[in-house]
Order: sequence, then C-alpha cells, then structure tokens
Amino acid sequence: MAFSEMLIIAVIALLVIGPEKLPKVAKTVGHLLGKAQRYVSDVKSEINREMEIDELRKLQAEMQTAARKMEGDVQSTIRDTEADLNKSVKSIEDDIAELEASKPASTAPQTTTQASVTKAEESSASAQSAGPAPKAEAK
Repeated sequence: MAFSEMLIIAVIALLVIGPEKLPKVAKTVGHLLGKAQRYVSDVKSEINREMEIDELRKLQAEMQTAARKMEGDVQSTIRDTEADLNKSVKSIEDDIAELEASKPASTAPQTTTQASVTKAEESSASAQSAGPAPKAEAK
C-alpha cells in the first residue's frame, strides 16, 4: 500500500473510531498485522523446508539407485573375473596333468626297435670315422 492510501485510511479511522479509541485500535491492529506477518513467514519457511526435504528425498533415491546399479556392476565383474580365473586354473591344472602323464613315457626304457636303430647309427658313425674303405683296383 502506498503512503497516500494509508493516510486516507488513518483519517477515516479517526473519524469513525474517534480520537480516544484510535491509539488502542492502532495498537491492536499493529499486533494483529505482526502476528499475520509471522504466520506468513512461518508458512513460507515450512513450504521451503518441505521443498528441500522433497529434493533431498529425490537425491537420496537417485543415489540409492546409482549405488544399487554400481553394486550390481561390481558383482557382475567379480563373477566374470572369478569365472575367468577358474577357467585359467583349470587349464593350468590340465596342462600340468598332461605334462605329468607324458613325463614317464619319455623316461621309459627303449624298446628293441629303438635299441637296434641306435646301434646301427653307432656302427655307421664309427665306419665313417675310420675313413673310406680301400677300393680294389681293376687291372
């Protein structure tokens, strides 16, 4: 309200209420206006608080959703990694078992065929080291 409007209301109140009761009425109206302003202020602050609480709840829900998604991703990665490690361990165990199975076969005694091949190789090597055999001259 503008100053001129307030001045007009004061003059009308002075005429209607009279000069004796005007100070009491003005005091009562002042108290009522103060209470009304405090009430409006309280309502505004309560509304702001509720809006902030709603925003915090939304933020909390978003964070919980993100945390659940992250937890799922981590669990999935752990399961995948565990499966890969188990495959690697199984592969290594199979390779070790295969090596252990082939190791006794290579240290087994030679068979008669292998022994005769080895003797034949030794004979031909000693014959070559003695030099060429003399050739009979043809006359």
